[in-house]
Amino acid sequence: MRPRTTRRLLTLTVLAATALTALTGCGASAHQNASGSQDVSTGSPAATAPTSPTPAPSPSSTVVSLPTGPATKLTVSQQTSVGPIYVTTLNGAKSGVSGKVWVWLPPQYNDLAYKDYGFPVITLYSGGSSAGYNTYTDQRQLGIQAADVELAKQGKASPFIMIMPIQNFRDSDWYLQDCSDIPGQPKMATWMGVDIPDFVRANFRTLRSRDGWGVTGASTGGFCSAKLALQFPQTFRAAVPVDGYFIPDSYYWRGHSKEQQANNPQLMVAGNTADLDMLVTIGSKEAYGKQVVAAFMNVARKNKPLHLSYYELPHGDHLTSDFKRVIPMTLEFFTQHLLPPTAG
Repeated sequence: MRPRTTRRLLTLTVLAATALTALTGCGASAHQNASGSQDVSTGSPAATAPTSPTPAPSPSSTVVSLPTGPATKLTVSQQTSVGPIYVTTLNGAKSGVSGKVWVWLPPQYNDLAYKDYGFPVITLYSGGSSAGYNTYTDQRQLGIQAADVELAKQGKASPFIMIMPIQNFRDSDWYLQDCSDIPGQPKMATWMGVDIPDFVRANFRTLRSRDGWGVTGASTGGFCSAKLALQFPQTFRAAVPVDGYFIPDSYYWRGHSKEQQANNPQLMVAGNTADLDMLVTIGSKEAYGKQVVAAFMNVARKNKPLHLSYYELPHGDHLTSDFKRVIPMTLEFFTQHLLPPTAG
């Protein structure tokens, strides 16, 4: 999960500054406290995350969604200390997109004591191009599965089903699909927002309510997580963009400025009408990243249905090792804002 190129970073900073001026005037710094339901935090994760999960919303109106089928053939991609990670190639019925998807099931999923339980789902998108890979499957880099097991033992995190798709087909920072249905390109937004959830529901015991679905990612994946939550609020209840950016800038958008703006999270959030919980994180050493995040938050904090939280990782940079430091906070955030495993 490499840092974005200097040229691309500078481009994003300029775009963010431009959007900030156009949308919010002088605006406020990302370090200022947000008002109302919005939360702005700095310091260590221990200072911002509770030591035990807060009660989840009442499941009284939520039922378990049993697998609808047809069952997809899953192959073991790798064995980990906390169980296998499976992989399949998903041929999206709605999008026509075909791409790899990795799956991890928490140990509780196959425990007979949980046989009648549906589980919350989080979808994870990695940084870089993620063309044919997803670094959330790499235990040496991010190890989120082991973190979930450990935190669940401590009562700090729910056991989550984790879905880890690819998001591009070309290994280029300039020719990204931007998790969008770009005219003339594969319909990646439909694949991510419709086909992948349909695949999960077809194969696993989940929760019928959107209160059981979250999306996260780092860098490029951070952009995807914010955009998908705003575009598909009927599916996703919570999002955690880690070190993300918020303006689509793929070269594939050339000649399609209207569609590009319609897929711009910094503009989408202004018109959001859904009850969403979002945690935005950035490293304290990332001058460019803080400008990008500030531009988004200056718009997002004005949207009342969005419950916005902010975390600045002390001494954090745009590095996989620093993305990993935010994993416990990410899992605890989803635990606080999504339903736990629930019996049908």
